[in-house]
Amino acid sequence: MHYQAPLWLKGGHAQTVWPALFIHLPRPPYRREVWSTPDGGEIAVDCIDGDGGAPLVVLFHGLEGDSDSHYAKALMLEVQARGWHGAVPHFRGCGGISNTLRRAYHAGDSAEIGWILQRLAESHAVVLTAGVSIGGNMLLKYLGEHGRRALPLAAAAISVPVDLAAASAQLDHGLGKVIYTRMFMATLKPKAREQLALHPGLFDAYKLDRAKTFREFDNLVTAPIHGYRDAFDYWDRASSKPFLSRIETPTLVLNAKNDPFLPPSALPLPQDTSRWVTLEQPEEGGHVGFPTGRFPGQLDWLPKRLLAYFDQQLAAGPTP
Repeated sequence: MHYQAPLWLKGGHAQTVWPALFIHLPRPPYRREVWSTPDGGEIAVDCIDGDGGAPLVVLFHGLEGDSDSHYAKALMLEVQARGWHGAVPHFRGCGGISNTLRRAYHAGDSAEIGWILQRLAESHAVVLTAGVSIGGNMLLKYLGEHGRRALPLAAAAISVPVDLAAASAQLDHGLGKVIYTRMFMATLKPKAREQLALHPGLFDAYKLDRAKTFREFDNLVTAPIHGYRDAFDYWDRASSKPFLSRIETPTLVLNAKNDPFLPPSALPLPQDTSRWVTLEQPEEGGHVGFPTGRFPGQLDWLPKRLLAYFDQQLAAGPTP
């Protein structure tokens, strides 16, 4: 399946913003579970109930996303139509569940991916996993760290900022800063203030109010809370690109070359990966956009591409 952007919709920024604003999908019939985390917090997991013995598709959402993000609804509707099981676990503080802990979620938190998949695998024989953007970065890092011990039969990572330093530089300047960084700060900063109210002294409230870039926010909040020296140490150690060569699970890594979150020069090359990784880098698609067809467009290309890849891996069976 080769992606081809419609002629009326060209450019990474358009393909990133457009689907969420103008292409409306029905909400899948989610059944919500609230899980206690190993460290005393809570997360929400929105589930699709399928037929007995059917595979489970797990989707890890992107930065400040949830089960109502356009890509999550599109994939889970396709999963439901097949009679498969689905699950969209939410990261700390997302999906309407407050985060009461000192920690939040971050791009390098592969341990969070691990315990979630472990719990899901206890009740599902076949687990297929996809991750979007920051969730995809966490997933790729998990896969690389665990090698043959990784739980999914197959995985897919979509629009992943595999080089966090390059992605942050891209988002902290020009249109990236005006459009996307401002959008993310509108939800990240209020959540950080809630953490600060519960844990006084966690960071400087005045500096938080003045933070306008990912570098400033990660230096002040993300890095120190999660055990990194500073933003550069966080970006270096959490980036998934160095882990691609250690993956031993069949994995599709899908990045559009016009993704406004990552410059083309930072995209992974075949020499960066193991033989289990398939790189797919269409010219168009934006950031988790990939709309097709006549205006206002459809969002079925991405879920169909992911499920076609999973079908291929199911037919091949477990890796030897």
